[in-house]
Amino acid sequence: MTGKKVPTRIKRLVALYNILPNTIWSVLNLLPISVFCYSLINIKLFYSFLTISLLSIFLPKTFFNSIQLGKTPAYYKKTGVTFINRFTQNGDVINGLIRKKFPQYKVVSTGRQSVNKVLQQTYMFEKFHFAMFLFFILVNIYAVKYDYLWWAFILSVNNLIYNVYPCLLQQYIRFRLQLSGKVKAT
Repeated sequence: MTGKKVPTRIKRLVALYNILPNTIWSVLNLLPISVFCYSLINIKLFYSFLTISLLSIFLPKTFFNSIQLGKTPAYYKKTGVTFINRFTQNGDVINGLIRKKFPQYKVVSTGRQSVNKVLQQTYMFEKFHFAMFLFFILVNIYAVKYDYLWWAFILSVNNLIYNVYPCLLQQYIRFRLQLSGKVKAT
């Protein structure tokens, strides 16, 4: 698939396979916060938290570059990002399954358009998870303030798994693209 357009049947298979990890991660990590918000937070406060969080999607790429935690890919490997990547969309497990049917498949081909698409996706995914991270933080502060400590613990773990690690993963992917020489350092 290097340098060539990916056939529609491969795109469909990739999309189909990626539904499973997306659904599993979303249900496991969004169900607790949904239950908490529905049962314990006033609807106006919920919408306030949501609005504040969603404003972060308007932050520029330079902001996300500035909050990049690691200075090398080794940092991300030490934090377990590569382990988590095994079980994500376009992760090692999904790519392995696709390559069984289509051995030539690559997430990123050598073409500039493919590299730019993946690069833009990293920012889009990081913005989504950063907005969710902020929402989880606001709800968590509320939980602590009103002494829902067990909920605060659960929401903190969910925030780490569902938002912090995906943000780190996007940063790691950008590092790998830069190291491969396919994109300029930001």
